[in-house]
Amino acid sequence: MATDRMKEKPISAVIVDDHAAIVAGVRYWCEQAVPPIDLIDAGDRLSLVWTGAGAAADVVIFDLELVPGQPEFGELRRLVDNGRRVIVYSQHADNATAIKCVDLGALAYLTKREGQDHLVPAIRAAAHGRPYTAPSLSGALMTDSTPDRPRLSPREAEVLRAWFASSSKELVATRLDITVKTVDTYIARVRVKYANAGRTARTKTELVGRALDDGLITLAELNQTVTPMSGVHRTPDDAMPS
Repeated sequence: MATDRMKEKPISAVIVDDHAAIVAGVRYWCEQAVPPIDLIDAGDRLSLVWTGAGAAADVVIFDLELVPGQPEFGELRRLVDNGRRVIVYSQHADNATAIKCVDLGALAYLTKREGQDHLVPAIRAAAHGRPYTAPSLSGALMTDSTPDRPRLSPREAEVLRAWFASSSKELVATRLDITVKTVDTYIARVRVKYANAGRTARTKTELVGRALDDGLITLAELNQTVTPMSGVHRTPDDAMPS
Protein backbone atom coordinates (compact mmCIF):
# COMPACT_ATOMS: atom_id res chain seq x y z
CA MET A 1 0.00 0.00 0.00
CA ALA A 2 2.82 2.37 0.91
CA THR A 3 4.48 1.65 -2.41
CA ASP A 4 1.22 2.36 -4.27
CA ARG A 5 0.85 5.71 -2.53
CA MET A 6 4.40 6.65 -3.48
CA LYS A 7 3.51 6.01 -7.10
CA GLU A 8 0.39 8.21 -7.03
CA LYS A 9 0.68 11.50 -8.81
CA PRO A 10 0.47 14.36 -6.29
CA ILE A 11 -2.77 16.30 -6.45
CA SER A 12 -2.42 19.90 -7.54
CA ALA A 13 -4.82 22.81 -7.19
CA VAL A 14 -4.77 26.38 -8.43
CA ILE A 15 -6.42 28.96 -6.22
CA VAL A 16 -7.98 32.15 -7.60
CA ASP A 17 -8.45 34.52 -4.68
CA ASP A 18 -7.44 38.14 -4.16
CA HIS A 19 -7.04 37.80 -0.38
CA ALA A 20 -3.44 36.97 0.50
CA ALA A 21 -4.40 35.78 3.98
CA ILE A 22 -6.87 33.28 2.56
CA VAL A 23 -4.31 31.95 0.10
CA ALA A 24 -1.69 31.66 2.86
CA GLY A 25 -4.10 29.68 5.03
CA VAL A 26 -5.08 27.35 2.20
CA ARG A 27 -1.43 26.85 1.31
CA TYR A 28 -0.66 25.84 4.92
CA TRP A 29 -3.56 23.39 4.97
CA CYS A 30 -2.40 21.86 1.68
CA GLU A 31 1.18 21.51 2.93
CA GLN A 32 -0.04 19.83 6.12
CA ALA A 33 -2.32 17.41 4.28
CA VAL A 34 -1.26 13.77 4.05
CA PRO A 35 -0.17 13.40 1.35
CA PRO A 36 0.49 17.09 0.68
CA ILE A 37 -1.36 18.94 -2.08
CA ASP A 38 0.55 21.17 -4.49
CA LEU A 39 -0.99 24.65 -4.49
CA ILE A 40 -0.54 27.21 -7.26
CA ASP A 41 -1.42 30.81 -6.41
CA ALA A 42 -3.11 32.70 -9.27
CA GLY A 43 -4.00 35.68 -7.09
CA ASP A 44 -6.88 37.56 -8.71
CA ARG A 45 -5.70 36.73 -12.24
CA LEU A 46 -8.11 34.28 -13.81
CA SER A 47 -5.86 34.11 -16.86
CA LEU A 48 -3.34 32.08 -14.84
CA VAL A 49 -5.89 29.28 -14.56
CA TRP A 50 -5.57 28.80 -18.30
CA THR A 51 -1.80 28.97 -18.68
CA GLY A 52 1.32 27.31 -17.31
CA ALA A 53 1.03 25.35 -14.09
CA GLY A 54 -2.48 26.65 -13.51
CA ALA A 55 -3.72 25.05 -16.70
CA ALA A 56 -2.37 21.66 -15.60
CA ALA A 57 -3.78 21.79 -12.06
CA ASP A 58 -6.21 19.04 -11.12
CA VAL A 59 -8.58 21.36 -9.27
CA VAL A 60 -9.54 25.03 -9.42
CA ILE A 61 -10.35 26.70 -6.09
CA PHE A 62 -12.41 29.66 -7.18
CA ASP A 63 -13.30 32.79 -5.24
CA LEU A 64 -16.66 33.59 -6.81
CA GLU A 65 -16.53 37.34 -6.20
CA LEU A 66 -13.18 38.81 -7.25
CA VAL A 67 -14.94 42.12 -7.85
CA PRO A 68 -17.25 43.13 -4.96
CA GLY A 69 -20.90 42.75 -5.88
CA GLN A 70 -20.16 40.92 -9.15
CA PRO A 71 -20.21 37.14 -8.68
CA GLU A 72 -18.48 35.45 -11.60
CA PHE A 73 -21.11 32.86 -12.49
CA GLY A 74 -20.19 33.12 -16.16
CA GLU A 75 -16.54 32.36 -15.51
CA LEU A 76 -17.54 29.42 -13.34
CA ARG A 77 -19.66 28.04 -16.15
CA ARG A 78 -16.79 28.58 -18.63
CA LEU A 79 -14.36 26.67 -16.41
CA VAL A 80 -16.80 23.77 -16.07
CA ASP A 81 -17.57 23.75 -19.80
CA ASN A 82 -13.84 23.38 -20.44
CA GLY A 83 -13.59 20.34 -18.23
CA ARG A 84 -12.08 21.99 -15.16
CA ARG A 85 -12.95 20.54 -11.77
CA VAL A 86 -14.02 23.51 -9.69
CA ILE A 87 -14.51 24.14 -5.98
CA VAL A 88 -16.21 27.44 -5.26
CA TYR A 89 -14.70 28.90 -2.10
CA SER A 90 -16.82 31.88 -1.26
CA GLN A 91 -17.69 34.33 1.47
CA HIS A 92 -21.34 34.03 0.45
CA ALA A 93 -23.41 31.78 2.67
CA ASP A 94 -26.81 32.21 1.01
CA ASN A 95 -28.52 29.14 -0.37
CA ALA A 96 -29.37 30.63 -3.75
CA THR A 97 -25.71 31.29 -4.58
CA ALA A 98 -24.66 27.80 -3.49
CA ILE A 99 -27.38 26.11 -5.53
CA LYS A 100 -26.63 28.19 -8.61
CA CYS A 101 -22.96 27.22 -8.46
CA VAL A 102 -23.81 23.54 -8.19
CA ASP A 103 -26.24 23.86 -11.09
CA LEU A 104 -23.45 25.41 -13.16
CA GLY A 105 -21.27 22.38 -12.47
CA ALA A 106 -19.12 23.17 -9.42
CA LEU A 107 -18.14 19.94 -7.67
CA ALA A 108 -18.21 21.61 -4.26
CA TYR A 109 -19.36 24.84 -2.69
CA LEU A 110 -17.70 25.87 0.55
CA THR A 111 -17.98 29.06 2.50
CA LYS A 112 -14.78 30.52 3.88
CA ARG A 113 -16.02 29.68 7.36
CA GLU A 114 -15.61 26.01 6.41
CA GLY A 115 -11.90 25.46 6.82
CA GLN A 116 -9.31 22.74 6.54
CA ASP A 117 -11.60 19.91 7.62
CA HIS A 118 -13.74 20.40 4.55
CA LEU A 119 -11.53 22.09 1.97
CA VAL A 120 -8.85 19.38 1.91
CA PRO A 121 -11.35 16.51 1.45
CA ALA A 122 -13.16 18.59 -1.15
CA ILE A 123 -9.93 19.04 -3.13
CA ARG A 124 -9.23 15.31 -3.02
CA ALA A 125 -12.78 14.47 -4.13
CA ALA A 126 -12.74 17.03 -6.94
CA ALA A 127 -9.36 15.80 -8.18
CA HIS A 128 -11.05 12.45 -8.83
CA GLY A 129 -14.12 14.04 -10.39
CA ARG A 130 -16.32 13.47 -7.38
CA PRO A 131 -18.63 16.04 -5.73
CA TYR A 132 -18.17 17.00 -2.09
CA THR A 133 -21.04 18.22 0.05
CA ALA A 134 -20.01 20.50 2.89
CA PRO A 135 -22.45 21.46 5.68
CA SER A 136 -23.36 24.77 4.03
CA LEU A 137 -24.22 23.11 0.74
CA SER A 138 -26.07 20.31 2.44
CA GLY A 139 -28.30 22.85 4.13
CA ALA A 140 -28.84 24.70 0.88
CA LEU A 141 -29.84 21.53 -0.96
CA MET A 142 -32.31 20.57 1.76
CA THR A 143 -34.01 23.95 1.61
CA ASP A 144 -33.73 24.59 -2.10
CA SER A 145 -36.66 26.84 -2.87
CA THR A 146 -35.58 29.09 -5.70
CA PRO A 147 -38.58 29.29 -8.03
CA ASP A 148 -37.04 32.21 -9.93
CA ARG A 149 -34.24 30.02 -11.25
CA PRO A 150 -35.31 28.13 -14.41
CA ARG A 151 -33.81 24.70 -14.97
CA LEU A 152 -32.52 24.70 -18.52
CA SER A 153 -31.41 21.49 -20.18
CA PRO A 154 -27.80 21.39 -21.46
CA ARG A 155 -29.08 21.56 -25.06
CA GLU A 156 -31.33 24.55 -24.31
CA ALA A 157 -28.40 26.39 -22.74
CA GLU A 158 -26.16 25.49 -25.70
CA VAL A 159 -28.64 26.81 -28.27
CA LEU A 160 -29.19 29.96 -26.23
CA ARG A 161 -25.46 30.71 -26.04
CA ALA A 162 -25.03 30.00 -29.75
CA TRP A 163 -27.87 32.42 -30.53
CA PHE A 164 -26.31 35.16 -28.43
CA ALA A 165 -22.97 34.60 -30.16
CA SER A 166 -24.43 34.66 -33.67
CA SER A 167 -26.02 37.37 -35.75
CA SER A 168 -28.84 35.14 -36.99
CA LYS A 169 -30.74 31.98 -36.18
CA GLU A 170 -29.64 30.57 -39.54
CA LEU A 171 -26.04 30.69 -38.34
CA VAL A 172 -27.02 28.92 -35.14
CA ALA A 173 -28.76 26.20 -37.14
CA THR A 174 -25.71 25.69 -39.34
CA ARG A 175 -23.30 25.68 -36.43
CA LEU A 176 -25.28 23.13 -34.41
CA ASP A 177 -26.47 21.12 -37.43
CA ILE A 178 -30.16 21.61 -36.67
CA THR A 179 -32.98 23.44 -38.42
CA VAL A 180 -33.99 27.03 -37.82
CA LYS A 181 -37.35 25.72 -36.61
CA THR A 182 -35.55 23.64 -33.98
CA VAL A 183 -33.59 26.71 -32.90
CA ASP A 184 -36.89 28.58 -32.50
CA THR A 185 -38.30 25.69 -30.48
CA TYR A 186 -35.40 25.67 -28.02
CA ILE A 187 -35.51 29.45 -27.58
CA ALA A 188 -39.28 29.32 -27.07
CA ARG A 189 -38.85 26.68 -24.37
CA VAL A 190 -36.29 28.86 -22.61
CA ARG A 191 -38.67 31.83 -22.71
CA VAL A 192 -41.46 29.69 -21.24
CA LYS A 193 -39.21 28.49 -18.43
CA TYR A 194 -38.18 32.04 -17.56
CA ALA A 195 -41.81 33.16 -17.70
CA ASN A 196 -42.86 30.33 -15.41
CA ALA A 197 -40.10 31.39 -13.03
CA GLY A 198 -41.51 34.90 -12.92
CA ARG A 199 -38.68 36.43 -14.98
CA THR A 200 -40.31 37.05 -18.33
CA ALA A 201 -37.90 37.74 -21.22
CA ARG A 202 -39.90 38.97 -24.21
CA THR A 203 -36.96 40.34 -26.19
CA LYS A 204 -33.48 39.05 -26.97
CA THR A 205 -32.02 41.86 -24.89
CA GLU A 206 -34.07 40.78 -21.87
CA LEU A 207 -33.05 37.18 -22.42
CA VAL A 208 -29.39 38.19 -22.56
CA GLY A 209 -29.84 39.97 -19.24
CA ARG A 210 -31.34 36.86 -17.65
CA ALA A 211 -28.52 34.70 -19.04
CA LEU A 212 -25.87 37.06 -17.70
CA ASP A 213 -27.51 37.05 -14.28
CA ASP A 214 -27.56 33.25 -14.28
CA GLY A 215 -24.01 32.76 -15.60
CA LEU A 216 -25.12 31.17 -18.87
CA ILE A 217 -22.88 33.54 -20.80
CA THR A 218 -20.20 36.11 -20.02
CA LEU A 219 -19.74 39.62 -21.36
CA ALA A 220 -16.51 38.49 -23.01
CA GLU A 221 -18.37 35.77 -24.89
CA LEU A 222 -21.06 38.25 -25.95
CA ASN A 223 -18.42 40.55 -27.35
CA GLN A 224 -17.21 37.78 -29.64
CA THR A 225 -20.36 37.88 -31.77
CA VAL A 226 -19.42 37.18 -35.41
CA THR A 227 -21.17 38.01 -38.66
CA PRO A 228 -21.42 35.35 -41.39
CA MET A 229 -19.77 37.10 -44.34
CA SER A 230 -16.66 38.75 -43.03
CA GLY A 231 -16.08 37.45 -39.56
CA VAL A 232 -16.34 41.02 -38.28
CA HIS A 233 -16.90 41.07 -34.58
CA ARG A 234 -19.91 43.03 -33.44
CA THR A 235 -21.10 44.21 -30.08
CA PRO A 236 -24.15 42.56 -28.50
CA ASP A 237 -26.23 45.70 -29.00
CA ASP A 238 -25.76 45.41 -32.76
CA ALA A 239 -27.39 41.99 -32.80
CA MET A 240 -30.18 42.37 -30.28
CA PRO A 241 -33.29 43.01 -32.43
CA SER A 242 -33.58 39.62 -34.19
